[in-house]
This record gives sequence, C-alpha cells and structure tokens, in this order.
Amino acid sequence: MSTYPGTPDGRYFVVKGQLWRCSNPSLPEELRQQLVSELMSARREVRQAKSAQDASRLKLARARVQASKVALGERGPVWWDDGAPDLNRHKVQNSPYLEWYEALPSQPPPSKL
Repeated sequence: MSTYPGTPDGRYFVVKGQLWRCSNPSLPEELRQQLVSELMSARREVRQAKSAQDASRLKLARARVQASKVALGERGPVWWDDGAPDLNRHKVQNSPYLEWYEALPSQPPPSKL
C-alpha cells in the first residue's frame, strides 16, 4: 500500500501537495513488473552516469527512464479515455481534487509555492 494518498479516480497520487500520474491500471501485471524493473534499472544507470560525470551516458539513461514511464502510462498520452485533462505535476490546490485532498485525515495543507 502506498504511503501517498491516491485520488478517488485512481489517476494520481499526491506528494507534497503535487499530483503525480499513476501507472495505467489496465496493464497486465507481468508487463507492469517488467516495465518497473526496466525503470529501476534505468534510474540506477542515471545515478551511475552522474557519478561518472558522463554526459552521453546520462542522456541515454534519462531517455530509458522516459521510455519506461511512457510505457507505464505515467507520462505521455493519458491512459483514460473520458477526455479529462492531464494534471500530472500540477499543484493539488489548483485542481479539482482540492476538496477531496483537504478532507483527508491529517494531510498537510497544499504547498503555496
């Protein structure tokens, strides 16, 4: 279970008052696991490239992270089909989710920054 609250529609979770898009829930579990493994591998590669101060390696690693996140549905085209806009990386205070978020028990107020 996530430590971050997920929106009632399952599209986002909230971290420090900011919405982050969830993975596509209709992905088959085996495929989702493969994509998450690739994402973690790509993130390790980003860290190693930064340590090595290797700009070309870093660029390739970041491209792998991006491709994994798009495949998971966390970036790129939205995975829902009802025409609702993508609010990824928006502040919850500037979204239709504000009332829901403020009603959660023991949530800090959304960041004003």
